[in-house]
Amino acid sequence: MRKITSPLDEKTVAELKAGDQVLISGVVYVARDAAHKRMVEALDRGEPLPFDVNGQTIYYMGPSPARPGQVIGSAGPTTAGRMDFYAPRLLEEGLRAMIAKGSRLPAVKEAMKKHKAVYFATIGGAGALIARTIKKSELVAYGDLGAEAVLRLEVEDFPAVVINDIYGADLYEQGKAKYEATAAKA
Repeated sequence: MRKITSPLDEKTVAELKAGDQVLISGVVYVARDAAHKRMVEALDRGEPLPFDVNGQTIYYMGPSPARPGQVIGSAGPTTAGRMDFYAPRLLEEGLRAMIAKGSRLPAVKEAMKKHKAVYFATIGGAGALIARTIKKSELVAYGDLGAEAVLRLEVEDFPAVVINDIYGADLYEQGKAKYEATAAKA
């Protein structure tokens, strides 16, 4: 298990390989499809983003309301594919990492290689446990989107696994190939 800090620098990203388990501390932003759509539209109009994405990590999170005394409610991942249309544009702007669940389209994987970014997965269904790693949450933009607003989180030891690295490796594809090889021998 490797401890890393977000925002991520180029050296850290270059050292990460598909399959590496990490604990992320530092700043992670939350944005889902509606927020991604607005951010890409703003970029297309030549407007600034609500936060500087350069070096940052975006978590595709489905939050729930916080109970009294808690920073956030359950904080589980949502499916990455819903952001695949927008991800390459944000990667061009310097986004360094994304966290979600599920696989990515080839265009997103190519953009990650080109712009030196990684994709982490975290476990769906573990939102209550993941929430314990979130020490602070604040609204950054698009409050009218409710659960899809952009949030800035401060996290400590947020658990994730590298699925796609900057070298083109894909842990999901590696797992399928290993299974198929094992099944062929049986």
